[in-house]
Amino acid sequence: MKGDRVEIVVDAGDTTRTYEMVASRAGRRVETAVRRGVVEVSEVTRNGSVVRTARFMANRVLALVEQPVPREDASEKPGHTGRPLREDPES
Repeated sequence: MKGDRVEIVVDAGDTTRTYEMVASRAGRRVETAVRRGVVEVSEVTRNGSVVRTARFMANRVLALVEQPVPREDASEKPGHTGRPLREDPES
């Protein structure tokens, strides 16, 4: 979802570097994967096409912080009574 972000903190020898991958448009999401010693963070569209990818050596990654955008729960919307849609309100 737009606004989802992943922060990657990497050991760069005598210092650390922080990289950030953000889902930049509506309908996109950020996915992470660890394969064969490589951490891969990708921005993906709704149909699964990869837009961009960042790859880091797993032994250099110090932290991988996923920060999803807070989702609005359907029951928290104003005017929602909590009843199923097909239930007769008279009974």
